Amino acid sequence: MNEPRGISVATVIDVVLPCLNEAAALPWVLDRMPDGHRPIVVDNGSTDRSAEIAAARGALVVREPRRGFGAACHAGLATATAEIVCFMDADASLDPGELPRLVNGLATAELVLGRRRPTSLGAWPVHARLGNAVLARSLNRRAGTRLHDLGPMRAARREALEELGLTDMRFGYPLEMVLRAAQAGWRITELDTAYHPREGRSKVTGTVRGTLRAVRDMRRVLAAHATQPTPAHATQPALVHDAQATPTPAHAIQPAPGAQPTHDTSPAPAHASQVAPTRNAQVATTTAALEGRR
Repeated sequence: MNEPRGISVATVIDVVLPCLNEAAALPWVLDRMPDGHRPIVVDNGSTDRSAEIAAARGALVVREPRRGFGAACHAGLATATAEIVCFMDADASLDPGELPRLVNGLATAELVLGRRRPTSLGAWPVHARLGNAVLARSLNRRAGTRLHDLGPMRAARREALEELGLTDMRFGYPLEMVLRAAQAGWRITELDTAYHPREGRSKVTGTVRGTLRAVRDMRRVLAAHATQPTPAHATQPALVHDAQATPTPAHAIQPAPGAQPTHDTSPAPAHASQVAPTRNAQVATTTAALEGRR
């Protein structure tokens, strides 16, 4: 790993960014990182210039050869040294400028989640939103929480996170964090965060197959924790909605010189009438799979 430039570990908040081929998005993400927040980019087997671009912008780069979202998050948390650790995606769907609000939320909670608010229709595909809603409902039923979103942007105290003993190495990691936090009696808070169209093609929410893979992993985590009791004092966690949060303007991301663009080049339907059948088919496929896993 490389050492970040101009960072005092004693005063920073560590920000873990799992990364797989995000060369086009990283410049925008890292350039918007707030002062006092140290980005830890965990390269999870990228074949583009992600690691090189991150290092050039002063991020601490960690290479995690084990493939999996959870594996990357584990590596980032193990590398972090700050008292407070944040997590967020590296695909430019979330604005790092919103991290300080989540960190401030730790004054009254142990875990602060960013509740995604799409800035456009294409920011959050309908099949992915459906899968998220079903999982959130299952989580609330199992853990006694009252959450609306299993958002990837979140903040917590590092030592407390380590004590949760998270083990999932795949897409179940975000859900496992909330489950174990609820079982430990943590106060869990939601704050609205703007959710932008990501840069490049999504590995998960951009396809029904990717969404179902993530749902499968999270269902497995739910099943594994089904027999573990939730403390009585964790059934009514603090829940805060930031009604004043306003979506940030749509942003243009310019790939770094020499980086390969990751835009989805598949042709768009010629007419809006062609979109509805495709979308409805995706919803039907996702719903059937979700209902089958209950």
